[in-house]
Amino acid sequence: MLIEGFHYLTTPVPRAQRSLGYLRESILLMSRSRRCRAAWADHLDAARSAIRHSCADLVRRRTAVILGSGLLDDVPLDDLARCFERVILVDMVHLRPARRAARRYANVTLQVSDLSGCADWLRGERERCADPVSQFDRDDIDFVVSANCLSQLPILPLDWFESRNRLPPVELGRSIVARHLEGLSRLRARVCLIADTEQVTDNREGHVVEQFDLLHGIHLPDPDRSWIWEIAPFGEAGRHRRERHRVQAYLDWRL
Repeated sequence: MLIEGFHYLTTPVPRAQRSLGYLRESILLMSRSRRCRAAWADHLDAARSAIRHSCADLVRRRTAVILGSGLLDDVPLDDLARCFERVILVDMVHLRPARRAARRYANVTLQVSDLSGCADWLRGERERCADPVSQFDRDDIDFVVSANCLSQLPILPLDWFESRNRLPPVELGRSIVARHLEGLSRLRARVCLIADTEQVTDNREGHVVEQFDLLHGIHLPDPDRSWIWEIAPFGEAGRHRRERHRVQAYLDWRL
């Protein structure tokens, strides 16, 4: 709790983003990643490997952009900083460990961006959710990674309505997911998409207790790679239950 409180007090995040819960969720994710380091190891290795292979044959390596850079656990930052002239890490919140890691490289920069496109809309400053991916459709960007963020994008916008006992607009979650995928497909750069698509909760007897579609009805094509992420091992989500996510990776994403 002391560590979480320290990050909550010292992380530079605008008040509006704090009120929407972005800082809180980032800190909770950081704490879970530390508790579940062993259980997450295979998933993180698989994600980093997919990113490396996705950009291995690129001829031009000017700028790489990581959408949903988060804690950088699933990002091979050393390799990207060495292979590209510039690396941009994009997320709504950059906690101290990520900021410290970025400072080690002269060619790595941080960018704060609402990848759901809905923060300004929820605050009443826009009439509709925006398309935040289009800003990365530039000729100098050769590689873009959507790093395990697709299923996360609708969570806080939907929570915003729930916390106010209001029904969200119909298809809000699905539209956020679809807009991100469509935005990625329009980019000129090589796109590596890594996304968790389904959550399965089972018990110690191996019986499935619950299944949840993380993409709100959006079905992705067959992936180049897939694996299981034990996101909450036994003892994390409950003594006798665990949560596992199916992850799909696309080394050259196009709809």
